[in-house]
Amino acid sequence: MRKIAVLNQKGGVGKTTTVVNIAAALANSGQRTLAIDLDPQAHLTTHLGVNPDEIKTGSYRVLTHSANIEAEIMLVRPNLWLLPANIDLVGAESELVSVVGRETILREALAPLDGKLDYILIDCAPSLGLLTLNALAATDEILIPLQPHFLALHGLGKLLQTVSLVNKRINPALKVKWVLLCMFESRASLPNEVKADIETFLANARNTDCAWSQAQILPISVRRNITLAEAPSYGKTIFEYDPSCHGAEDYKKVAELIATENKEFLATENTERTENTTKAPIEIVEIPAAQPEQTLTANTEIKENPV
Repeated sequence: MRKIAVLNQKGGVGKTTTVVNIAAALANSGQRTLAIDLDPQAHLTTHLGVNPDEIKTGSYRVLTHSANIEAEIMLVRPNLWLLPANIDLVGAESELVSVVGRETILREALAPLDGKLDYILIDCAPSLGLLTLNALAATDEILIPLQPHFLALHGLGKLLQTVSLVNKRINPALKVKWVLLCMFESRASLPNEVKADIETFLANARNTDCAWSQAQILPISVRRNITLAEAPSYGKTIFEYDPSCHGAEDYKKVAELIATENKEFLATENTERTENTTKAPIEIVEIPAAQPEQTLTANTEIKENPV
């Protein structure tokens, strides 16, 4: 099971759009995928067609009430589960401030899902607070969506400082894997200049022990596309809203790159899952997207979907 935090403390860079559409692309290809909303704004939840004001489950209960995560997630598309968020998540940081081990609550909560899913993608809050620390402690890989502007470079340094601290003190396995350029316009000079600066920065980190020493800019950039901005208002992924647009094409390719980059990892995971089927049986039941209240409980049997 691969766990990926999608992180940028600057808002409006395409973070939630990236989580939704990479998760949807992976799910469409048959990968069992969980999207976690750790942003009190609950944009990920809304984007997937769930009304945050109507839910009683979610990431707040997992973090503050030790709720069973298998009872809190809901199946929102075939192969795609959601751990939703609502406004209650605003109070999570203050409620956890005196809790021992508060940075690793999510990591411990995700443990029962090991071997039952292929991917977990976490939509982090646009800040570097306790919610984000929980995401970084729970994952091994970081994807940074970045709008190719000068101010994005300025914020990248602070973000990497936080990642470095978490890597050294909480999660030694944490690594920055990818930078994804969003809203990219290849014919403009500034985006290409910013891209070159990032490539130089990452190249200088090679052969060091920093958490981003192996990071790379994904060779597929997400082109500026108005349909990507329209899809959330309909509660749809880009593949449901306009599957022929540039945004759908770009995110499908990004998901394919992520899925095929580490074939050895995936092969190992599949072997372990086969060997442990009696220990952690999971059958994924395809249900229509119109049944968002369906949940996966500890007793749920899940059938493998034919690929």
